[in-house]
Amino acid sequence: MTGAFVIAVDGPAASGKGTIAQRLGAAYGLPVLDTGLLYRAAGVLTKRAGESLDNPDACAAAAATITFDQLSDPALRTREAGELASRVAVHPRVRDALLAFQQTFAGQEGGSVLDGRDIGTVICPDAPAKLYVTARPEIRAERRWKQLAATGEAASLAEVLADIRRRDARDGGRRAAPMRPARDATLLDTSEMTIEQAADAARRIVEAARARWEAS
Repeated sequence: MTGAFVIAVDGPAASGKGTIAQRLGAAYGLPVLDTGLLYRAAGVLTKRAGESLDNPDACAAAAATITFDQLSDPALRTREAGELASRVAVHPRVRDALLAFQQTFAGQEGGSVLDGRDIGTVICPDAPAKLYVTARPEIRAERRWKQLAATGEAASLAEVLADIRRRDARDGGRRAAPMRPARDATLLDTSEMTIEQAADAARRIVEAARARWEAS
């Protein structure tokens, strides 16, 4: 048994990975980082500075200024912030600027939980536990639509589904750290699951991974 017990939770938007990561953090007493908030912050900060989201230097400069405290900004939870995140995430320089932040968090004594798009493939390729959480696009769109409605943000279900499909294509098609399951990740399809069922399935996956890690 070597290193910290890191749980990598990857997957597309609205798959349930964020909630699952939080549940796992609570279950194991580990700190949790939603790495998507870093990219949302980079996009929001770039736009607030009046810079182009297509300018990798400007986006990387914004990413380099992000602190943990900024991740609680409610503006990062909006539909627009999600679109901005997907746009800045295609820039390799942005990903490079955020790499140390994520790896420092992951290296905390005792372990950690990180959720994102490339945790198991790039950020923490040696993580003892890796999950790839997914669900059908229509299911994910309905979940996100309900989340937005609960916060008072108006959007039609069709618009949200179009957002989901566009982000999937952009995140999966980028050359820098494309969204894909790590070869040793366990797939968890939450399409037909309640959150309790998904969280329970995730804990079973992590328990098996933890047993292997402790025996190594």
